[in-house]
Amino acid sequence: MPALNVEFSDRELEDLRQIAKERGTSMKALVREAAAADIARHRALQEGAEAFRRFFASHADEFAAAFPEDESPLRREGRVA
Repeated sequence: MPALNVEFSDRELEDLRQIAKERGTSMKALVREAAAADIARHRALQEGAEAFRRFFASHADEFAAAFPEDESPLRREGRVA
């Protein structure tokens, strides 16, 4: 399995040791869990943003009618920017 060396300050390393001890886990498992959680969060945000873009695009005319002051001058003139 590929690996990654990560450098921490002395304070960060001590904090990681303490947290791992409190949780009854290894430092390696703690850091891997944190990285995996951040990766999952990033993917979820990307998927959510894409779903919003699709929703907005499919309802663009409705949004334009509801919020005409937010439309660009080019779109109001019939040209899309």
